[in-house]
Amino acid sequence: MSSLNIQLLLLVTVVEQITCHKQVERSEIKPGDHIYTYRAVFAYSHHGIFVGGSKVVHFTRAGTSSSSDDDVYNQPSSCPTFPDCGYRQPKSGVVLSCLDCFLQKGSLYCFEYGVTPSVFIAKVRGGTCTTAESDPPETAIHRAMYLLQNGFGNYDVFQNNCEDFALYCKTGLLTIDRLGVGRSGQASSVIGAPLAALLSSPLKLLMPSPVGVATVTAGMYCMSRYATDIGVRTDVIKVAVEDLSVNLGWMNTEEGATENVLTGPVT
Repeated sequence: MSSLNIQLLLLVTVVEQITCHKQVERSEIKPGDHIYTYRAVFAYSHHGIFVGGSKVVHFTRAGTSSSSDDDVYNQPSSCPTFPDCGYRQPKSGVVLSCLDCFLQKGSLYCFEYGVTPSVFIAKVRGGTCTTAESDPPETAIHRAMYLLQNGFGNYDVFQNNCEDFALYCKTGLLTIDRLGVGRSGQASSVIGAPLAALLSSPLKLLMPSPVGVATVTAGMYCMSRYATDIGVRTDVIKVAVEDLSVNLGWMNTEEGATENVLTGPVT
């Protein structure tokens, strides 16, 4: 084996170690942790806040039960262990469920906060970490339980999904601009991949090597993900959970919404 092949093999090994999503045991998670599991053979991940007592608060499409929809909680008619499993307010997508029903026999993973830019960029798949620092666990639990009673607005795959919910509970951060992508790393990945391919396509005329084009495309994809991370974005503000209904436009008072967005109340 040539020295170049050995170097490439070592590089791939290092990248695999960095980008690997480490499965965690149930005994390892703590109240206030942002957890997730994969659905549909790793097609997408579903996120929630572990609040202790084998309970998870998470966000779904309100009143939807079709397992073909993204981030849908296909709640059984009754949980054999916890009578309150599946509790939600009318027309709300925020659900309290037991850990078993949340996982649906999937593996358990813990979302990472405060990672370095190099580690974030190396994570090929979005929706696993952020450079943003998390607030204390008790604050995340308070936000999750408050939203369980008051809702989190309308579910949207790109603007307001289960990962957005968990990220808000952990950081209290919201995006000011409601156009484009929200805070979700999964949504950034979906948008960033085709964008990177489009931007790198002219390089095929300049780079005869497919490896070179692929490397540049991968770099553009990772950088596009990094640019939309809530830890580096400039269009985010800290919003108190008690003021969230105004900031998300759940109230009809536009004047009140504008006032709160400009002042950016902090929890």
